[in-house]
Amino acid sequence: MRDNPSPFDDTVQLSSIIMPSSDDNAPIINNQHGIGINGDGTQTDLTQHASPAVSKRTAYVTVGILLLVNLLNYMDRFTVAGVLIEVKSFYHLGNSEAGSIQTAFICTYMVFSPIFGYLGDRYTRKYLMAGGIFLWSGFTLASSFIPGDYFWAFVLLRALVGIGEASYSTIAPTIIADLFAKETRTKALMVFYFAIPVGSGLGYIVGSNIASMLGGWQWALRVTPVLGVLCVILIVLFCVDPPRGMSEGSDVHLSNTGVIVDLKALFFNKSFMLSSLGFTCVAFVTGALAFLAPSFMVYSTQFQGHSQSESTISLIFGGITVAAGFIGVALGAETARRYKRVNPRADPLICAIGMLTCVPFLFFALLVSRYNTAATWVLIFVGETLLCLNWAVTADILLYVVIPTRRSLAESGQILLSHALGDAVSPSIIGQITDSLASTYANPEFPSVQYTSMQTALYVTTFICVLGGAFYLATALFVEQDKKTAEKVTHGEDLSDDELLVDGSDNYITDEEMLRGAGDLKVEQEVRVAFGDGDHAGDGERDGLSRNIII
Repeated sequence: MRDNPSPFDDTVQLSSIIMPSSDDNAPIINNQHGIGINGDGTQTDLTQHASPAVSKRTAYVTVGILLLVNLLNYMDRFTVAGVLIEVKSFYHLGNSEAGSIQTAFICTYMVFSPIFGYLGDRYTRKYLMAGGIFLWSGFTLASSFIPGDYFWAFVLLRALVGIGEASYSTIAPTIIADLFAKETRTKALMVFYFAIPVGSGLGYIVGSNIASMLGGWQWALRVTPVLGVLCVILIVLFCVDPPRGMSEGSDVHLSNTGVIVDLKALFFNKSFMLSSLGFTCVAFVTGALAFLAPSFMVYSTQFQGHSQSESTISLIFGGITVAAGFIGVALGAETARRYKRVNPRADPLICAIGMLTCVPFLFFALLVSRYNTAATWVLIFVGETLLCLNWAVTADILLYVVIPTRRSLAESGQILLSHALGDAVSPSIIGQITDSLASTYANPEFPSVQYTSMQTALYVTTFICVLGGAFYLATALFVEQDKKTAEKVTHGEDLSDDELLVDGSDNYITDEEMLRGAGDLKVEQEVRVAFGDGDHAGDGERDGLSRNIII
């Protein structure tokens, strides 16, 4: 028994009377009046080491700050794409070399994600995020001062930015998961993942227009570092780091297992693996389009004889990305939330529908780009909207099929897989195919040659979308059972894995039998008191008495 747990102890001991309340300051989890029962049947007061209460207002503020940082995250990531033609000219690059800028960033990002995933499951998460944001802001600012003869240094600094972003992307969703449950969690994730398309679109818009206004693409990289310092301050002062599993209920008291055990459990989690492969296809397509679409549309307008500037194209593409992302993320999350009431496999099915239905729109967008720019923009908008149905829903799948003490590692594993085979390689692959096709012409640098070559290369994305839809359909076969298994393990109902035990559960069965035999205390089945179905951070509808059993 642990009377004085360390600040980094993952054991969650929640004992409460949860009363309905509409007050914004009302606790989501109120850990007063805790009663513990020792292995010998004696009672003890748990309030001295109970987890702190978290108000609804604090939870909402935390999500708001995480949303702001995520916007900054994706703004920074796609600022270079908004000024890519200028960067290519400044460093004298071909398409494959230009693609290596994003590839270097993503490679570092995915390599460091498992490290921060491991740390995020064990240490104070908000300080890990704050440190990472400070690092990426510094490296972004430094990259704007690299001269034209040192492209390798520019690539190196863009790669180092990935270290900072890895610290944030692996941890932030798990904080949301610990603050909110069920439908409320889905809504919170929807808000959080608005930042991906909206931030990406703002990256194009801000980057290209700042560069145009101030006369140099380097200025585009000097905006986000200032905002990054502000975000560090907000996280340290106002964000809360809730106990792992707080939203799951009062009977959650998991302890961390070894990293090998964790990896093994994740590898054999079919829903996690298949949805991660589906998300890898999403990352491949979005990575290729996000990095290359502005350049492609510049070449398209030149091919048609009514050339438009890169800043204008980036502004239009950024606006489309913002609108498509906002609509797509909201539509995907809300449709899945409602459909899940009648079909527990709704989440992967919605993701599959999004991937498969975007295929014809992307295909015809590429096809008509040589004839009509306006029609191309409309088709791109619809295709991106359907592709964005996946973002929040895929994250929700991960959070409910993986137990709380493995979620950061699972996030990092999904990031590693999706980027290693997705957007880390797709810009380079598409760029290399483009260069290879263009090299067969006498003048490969002509806009018409660049256009036709890139058009052919981008058709690869439609086939990847079909593959992603297939992975999500396969996920639907297992997601219901994997969710139930995760819930049972989280609440101590499934001890089949003897290395995954609730805190002190070595004596779980014998002590339970002893307590029942003594007749001094009525112990409910599985030494638990059942709760209702309300959300912890939702409406305060969940009430009832919880008694924490400490073995």
